[in-house]
Amino acid sequence: MRKRRFGSGGWWVSALLTLLIGSLLTGCASMRAIDRKLERVMRESSQRVIPEAPVPAVSDDRALGDFRSEPSDEVIYDSRPATTNPTADELTYVGVTKRDYDAIERRLEGYSKQPAGAEEIDLVKAFKYAQSQGREHRTAEEDYILAAIRLLIERHQWGPRFFHELSTTLNADQSDGEFDTALRVMNSLRATQQLPYGGELEASLVTQAAQQLTTLAGDQYTQSSTLALSANIPLLRGAGEVAREDLIQAERDLVYAARAYERARRTLLVDIANDYFSLVAAQMSIANQEIQVVSLGNLLEETREKQNAGTRSGFDVTNVEQQYANSRARLINLQESYRLAVDRFKIRLGFPMEHEIVILPRGLVLPDPIVTVAEASRNALMYRLDYQNRVDQLVDSRRGIRVAQDNLLPDLDLGLSGSFGPDPDNPDDNLSFDLDDSDWAATVTFGLPLDREIERLNLRAAMVRLERDIRGLTQFRDNLILDARRAVRAIDQNVLTVRLRTEAIRSNTLRQIQVEIQKAETSAQERIDTLLDLLSSQNARDEAVRDLRTSILEYLLTTGQLRVGRNGDFTPLAGMTVEIEEVRVPRLEDVEDGNWDAYLEEIEAELGG
Repeated sequence: MRKRRFGSGGWWVSALLTLLIGSLLTGCASMRAIDRKLERVMRESSQRVIPEAPVPAVSDDRALGDFRSEPSDEVIYDSRPATTNPTADELTYVGVTKRDYDAIERRLEGYSKQPAGAEEIDLVKAFKYAQSQGREHRTAEEDYILAAIRLLIERHQWGPRFFHELSTTLNADQSDGEFDTALRVMNSLRATQQLPYGGELEASLVTQAAQQLTTLAGDQYTQSSTLALSANIPLLRGAGEVAREDLIQAERDLVYAARAYERARRTLLVDIANDYFSLVAAQMSIANQEIQVVSLGNLLEETREKQNAGTRSGFDVTNVEQQYANSRARLINLQESYRLAVDRFKIRLGFPMEHEIVILPRGLVLPDPIVTVAEASRNALMYRLDYQNRVDQLVDSRRGIRVAQDNLLPDLDLGLSGSFGPDPDNPDDNLSFDLDDSDWAATVTFGLPLDREIERLNLRAAMVRLERDIRGLTQFRDNLILDARRAVRAIDQNVLTVRLRTEAIRSNTLRQIQVEIQKAETSAQERIDTLLDLLSSQNARDEAVRDLRTSILEYLLTTGQLRVGRNGDFTPLAGMTVEIEEVRVPRLEDVEDGNWDAYLEEIEAELGG
């Protein structure tokens, strides 16, 4: 038995090493190239659809916190993760034996104090934070990115694709106690290309090398290469534009995703503004309630003094005490509701819970639009991006019927193939072929549509989906017109409501002044009612102002005219004046001396404006 050296076909060793090293070196670079492709395709889509929209960042780790770290392999492959669930006997609970109400009140007051180092948030900052680190915005970005990924996958299917396979086989045959061993290496390189109107073209280069390692007789090394070309082209079923259905749908889906992304940015801006204005209105309610608590406290002391003087009964004192206690309880509830709302707003902006923020009371002043309900409806049908998506998706449903009809056709496929053998004059050249030594074949395959039951059912399902989509689109259109009309009427309603609420404040302030002048002759209950009516009218006016500010933004959003800048800020339209004004929160010192005349002058000036 003799050992033989492997012949001159050692090319396969270098090919294998090159493949392994190239895979290691290009792994990370390939992901960076993928990210660049995604950003490029989204940039092209955004420039065509929404020029002002930013391009989402593909590789980003915002708002993940501790969950960004990779767990150990032991944790990842653990089939039985541990559960922490102690029994009742293992848990302890420490309760108070006697309530310290003063301490509880001090704790509640401490919760309301501005924490040290808290970040001040106004409306402009809220807009930018929501669209730079907010989870809702990031989810909308990811939907856009996923649509771009699906498109790139489909485009790749329609581009030239290359495949490389390298296999090694060791054979050992035993005869009379002796082994005959051989090593065979086969290297296959293929390239495929889908044809634009159906079918596929493939070219392959297959190189084989065999070496007898030990042999009983003789010494043999063989090497051969074959070049093969083939094409499979449908002529009836699956031919034409229907062959590109998946690519067409992926391209259209990216346009839909770009529109949906921008619609989500605009909706988020209005939602953030609504939350912010609600927080400012809550600050006003708390301030008004604090003033009421102080006023009722002063009234309680005054009533007790009059009781001691014999001019007021014990019933009056009890009545004021009850109203004073109710007012304090309401203040505590308002403060806790506000703290909870701030924490929820903080989460919506993408801040961690330990991050402290303070809401600055500022308002967005927009001019009332001059528009009719008919104009608002036309604008909504023209500019609403989600409505444009619904209209274009109806086209997809109609195209789906054509695809289903195509599947009912018989199969008629044309197959072409050709192969070239190695050049006998250049046995060592793997890329040298003998053009005179070739095999060609052409086949035509016809398949009768004997069983198309499933395809006919799919066609009927496509027709049903079309009818449903038409019905859904008409309903969406009617609701869109309804929302546009409601948005215009809501602005007029809120403008008038603010006026009426302000007039109510003026009336109740005049009553308060009259009561202060005649407080010696006014009963405690009447003074309480006057304070409560004034507080109620103040809160109602603050809520009406909030609704008015939000309704204008809602009108712009409903009619598709709201525009958001790349940084997430509100972009005014041509001819629109925008002001950010400081909201004057009522202060205790403004009325604690009974200076209601100055407050009345402010209300009169507001009504005069």
